[in-house]
Amino acid sequence: MDNKHKVIIDTDPGIDDTTALIFTMFDERLDVKLYVTVKGNIKVDIATNNMLHLLEKFGKNTPVARGSEKALFRDSADAAWLHGEHGMGPTYIPPKAKTQPIKEDALNAMARIIRENPHEVTLLMFGPHTNIGKLLWQYPDVIPLIKQIIFEGFAPFALPGWGEHISFNISTDPEAAKIIIDSGIPLVIIPSVLGREYTHLTQNMIEEIGTMNDTGKFLEEIYQTYWEHGYPDKRIATNDTDAYLYLVEPELFTTKRVDVAVSLNEDDIPGKTYATPHSGGNVKLVTGVNRKAFEKSFMAKIRMLDHIKLK
Repeated sequence: MDNKHKVIIDTDPGIDDTTALIFTMFDERLDVKLYVTVKGNIKVDIATNNMLHLLEKFGKNTPVARGSEKALFRDSADAAWLHGEHGMGPTYIPPKAKTQPIKEDALNAMARIIRENPHEVTLLMFGPHTNIGKLLWQYPDVIPLIKQIIFEGFAPFALPGWGEHISFNISTDPEAAKIIIDSGIPLVIIPSVLGREYTHLTQNMIEEIGTMNDTGKFLEEIYQTYWEHGYPDKRIATNDTDAYLYLVEPELFTTKRVDVAVSLNEDDIPGKTYATPHSGGNVKLVTGVNRKAFEKSFMAKIRMLDHIKLK
C-alpha cells in the first residue's frame, strides 16, 4: 500500500469548491478515485458540467459521477444567487463539456471503490450530504470499510463563543447529515465559521494571487462576485479548501472532541446542529488554525501551478 490518501470527493462547484478542487487535482499526496457531484450551490447538472469543465481546463481526466439532483426527503434551494447561474461567478462556462460523466451509478461507483480499498478511502465532502447519506443508507455494508469522512459545513450551537449560524450544506439535507453523523464512521467537521473568520483570503491576497499565473488569474476572476457580506473588510471564504487542507496538513489546525446532534424538528430549524464537548465525542471538530502557516501553504499551492497553461 502506498502512502497516498485515497479519496472520493463529493462536490457542488461552486466558487469555493473550485479552489479546493484545483488543489486536489495537483496534490501528489492524494489518489483521487472519483469526483461525485450533488445539488447544492447549483443544480446537479450544472455542477457536473462544471466539474468536467475544470478537469478539462486543467488537463486532468479523473472519473466524474453525476450524483443526486434533490435532497432525500425535502425540496431544497440552491445558492445560485451567490455563485451565479453557472456556479462560477462572472466566469463563462461552456454549457456542455467535451467529456462525459461515467455511466456507472454514483452510489454503485462509490460502494465499489470503498469495497476495493477497505479501510483506506476518505470521503471528502464539499457540498450537501445527500450522496453520502444515500450511500450509507442503501449500502450499509460499506460503513465499517470507510476510513473517515471530512466535511465542511457546520455551526455548533451550544458551544460557548460560537456565533449562531445555520449551515447551508447541512440544512439543505438534514436527514442525510443525520445519517452521516450517527453512522459511527470517524468524522472530522470543518465549521463554516473557520473559512469565513480564520482562513479567509484578504483583498491583498486576492490581488497577489491574480498576478501569479494562469490559475491565479482564473481564481481572481471567479472570486469577484463572492465577497463575504457582513464584515468590515473585503474577504473570500475558504471553507472547502480547509476541508482539503485538514486531510493533507492537519498540523495547521486545532481540534476538540464533541458530541453532535442534528435537529430534524420543524418547530426548531431543520439542520440546526448542536455540539457538546465530550472527550469521547462522535466528531473531531476543527476549532482553530495557524493563520500564518495557512497563508504560506495556500499561496505556495498557487505558485506551484506556474507550469499550468489553462485550456
